[in-house]
Amino acid sequence: MEHIRTTKVEQVKLLDRFSTSNKSLTGTLYLTATHLLFIDSSQRETWILHHHIAAVEKLPLTTSGCPLVIQCKNFRVVHFVVPRERDCHDIYNSLLQLSRTAKYEELYAFSYNPKQNESEQVKGWQLIDLAEEYKRMGVPNDNWQLSDANRDYKAAICRCSQPLSGFSARCLEDEHMLQAISKANPSNRYMYVMDTRPKLNAMANRAAGKGYENEDNYSNIRFQFVGIENIHVMRSSLQKLLEVSGTKGLSVNDFLSGLENSGWLRHIKAVLDAAVFLVKAIAVESASVLVHCSDGWDRTSQVCSLGALLLDSYYRTIKGFMVLIEKDWISFGHKFSDRCGHLDGDPKEISPVFTQFLESVWNLTEQFPRAFEYNEAFLLQIHEHVHSCQFGNFLGNCQKEREELKIKEKTYSLWPFLLDEQKKYQNPLYSPDFSPELTLLEPSTVSFNFKFWRNMYHQFDRSMHPRQSVLNLIMDMSEQNKQLEEDIKKLEAKIKQRNGQSAAVLVKEHQQSVHPTPTALKTPPCFKKEQPLIPVNDVVRTIEGSNTADNRYSEFVEEFSKAEPAVVSLEYGVARMTC
Repeated sequence: MEHIRTTKVEQVKLLDRFSTSNKSLTGTLYLTATHLLFIDSSQRETWILHHHIAAVEKLPLTTSGCPLVIQCKNFRVVHFVVPRERDCHDIYNSLLQLSRTAKYEELYAFSYNPKQNESEQVKGWQLIDLAEEYKRMGVPNDNWQLSDANRDYKAAICRCSQPLSGFSARCLEDEHMLQAISKANPSNRYMYVMDTRPKLNAMANRAAGKGYENEDNYSNIRFQFVGIENIHVMRSSLQKLLEVSGTKGLSVNDFLSGLENSGWLRHIKAVLDAAVFLVKAIAVESASVLVHCSDGWDRTSQVCSLGALLLDSYYRTIKGFMVLIEKDWISFGHKFSDRCGHLDGDPKEISPVFTQFLESVWNLTEQFPRAFEYNEAFLLQIHEHVHSCQFGNFLGNCQKEREELKIKEKTYSLWPFLLDEQKKYQNPLYSPDFSPELTLLEPSTVSFNFKFWRNMYHQFDRSMHPRQSVLNLIMDMSEQNKQLEEDIKKLEAKIKQRNGQSAAVLVKEHQQSVHPTPTALKTPPCFKKEQPLIPVNDVVRTIEGSNTADNRYSEFVEEFSKAEPAVVSLEYGVARMTC
């Protein structure tokens, strides 16, 4: 709280950055220890977590006030106009301090309290069990076994980084490891080595004593570069994309040209191309594949996780996708804190690696809408909390750091909270067995299949709403159908209950209604016990449609002409007065 100078500012305007008429909402701005809150005159609330803030800019003073622009990691952009420059300056300085955390312990996850008891907290972390996941995958077996060689987190033992080959040196340990991997696969004599980097980048690393595998030193390997750019290129590409998508009034040509020049969709295609190559090597050629980049925690995570998603339908379920992230991203050491800027560190380490993974998954859901149990909202919610620092799953750069921070004892897991709201994240089109051959997905990676993800980059822009989502409409219709089905069941239960009365009484009443006596036609007009008229010649005609030759109702004329009041049921009355 020592960073907060002003806690409340009134008459603040919230501008809409895409409005053609410069529309704005007027309300009150509140600054708390964890959030920036804006409440407009209609009592609508806009919450912004301090940890979501990527940049704050105070613009020059205008006649209407002092503009303050906030850019967030979840791609929200808010533009406030504060009446007094002093208040704006105080809010600006406070946000700079509150959004740049120096220590892990100061992150929101360590103070967040969802009112769970200790046992519920423990169960939340036990929800995803990687030992069970490896057992599901068939490990250990005759060729592979679990090892505690990395118990002190001193060496990488599974997915590899680049070898220490240099220009002419050999890495015998690496050669022996690849030989062991090759021998562990009895189905194929050779294996693939996928270097996810562009070849020029890998060659440049040779000057530092690193590089890539020399095929002459390895037996039975096939080497393949797949050309995914490094974190710096990806960061620059995203910035260009945001500049284009955030510019008001662009023509279609300018927008599409800017989108192409950003290279963003081209990078998404490169990632998916690599995953498709991996899948074909395993599924078609039955060959083992070793994937690496420079360090093994960025591009390697992207390719391996997407390959698993295409190969194994379990990862296309809600629970399975959580397991996939825990296995291929969190436990294998993707540097979430560095790449997402959780702490105030080197900005050159920030890169949208995990965002690209989620966008690649979204593109797959667009191609195979019935193959995924989860919907777009599920992916967006995960992206939201990767940057929110509200839960402990994505804090730290590796498992060793998380153990030292005692994440499981001091914070809460995201996964049980998502499962509690599972209904919101279910894809209404999902059918796990609609097509057995889709156990293996084979996506098309031609350029026109990649689209701009509007709901990721414009989900907070009000002037872009309303949007008519087909999936949301289907979800609403599905909920309505379920409600109607429940109503039908209730009505059927009531009917069954009423039909449980004495059978004899029902039969007697039925006989009286089907075979009325002639005297029943002279029942007084109160119609306390109404009986239907005997049909004549099976002709149906209401009393309004009767003619003078039809005298079947003549005996009722005198009764109906009496002045005494009568209670007549229209439903049964019309039914009885038919011929």
